[in-house]
Amino acid sequence: MPEPRPLVFAVPKGRVLKVLSPLLIRAGLDPAPLLADDRRLIREEPTTGTRFLLLKPDDVPTYVEYGAADIGIVGRDVLLEREYDLYAPIDLGIGRCRLVVAGPEKARENPSGPGQVRAGRPLRVATKFPAVAQRHFASKGRQIESIFVQGSVELAPLTGLADVIVDLVESGETLRQNGLVEIETIADVSSVVVVNRAALKLETSRIRSLLSRLEGATA
Repeated sequence: MPEPRPLVFAVPKGRVLKVLSPLLIRAGLDPAPLLADDRRLIREEPTTGTRFLLLKPDDVPTYVEYGAADIGIVGRDVLLEREYDLYAPIDLGIGRCRLVVAGPEKARENPSGPGQVRAGRPLRVATKFPAVAQRHFASKGRQIESIFVQGSVELAPLTGLADVIVDLVESGETLRQNGLVEIETIADVSSVVVVNRAALKLETSRIRSLLSRLEGATA
């Protein structure tokens, strides 16, 4: 009888790995291949036959949705920004932060809503989450102009590029050091497990066993 193919597990690069490692151990997986100091993007875990893909966080759900990976771990912010056809059964409770609207103090004090808007133009929002920002302000009946910014988003209100920002915040220290304040929270964010729907049907027993162990590891 042929050996079963390895389950492919897409994992985000970066600091989430350190928090994720103890959870993987409790779920019966060996995180040592993930923590090895080399540039391999595919890592084999021989104990359980799991194959890890090391990806940029934004790419994890794409690999899972299109079947290049069976299961993955991704921040809820990524799922909020783009629509994916994925099963998301477990919130791991790691990488907790908030997706917020932030800006100068005067933006919070504006009685008509965040942002001191110049006459003749909509509220300008700098963010790497334009879809989230559009939905959030549309729900308040507010028209915005979103400006896509990948990094150093806090700089946008300080230079006049934007009135406010929509960004992820953990402690809020970066905002404070740049003279910005949180205006409102859009969503609480943490890492969740996502599963390819076709893989779940084809490998029901193996994937549900892994999901059960991951869920138990979060308890």
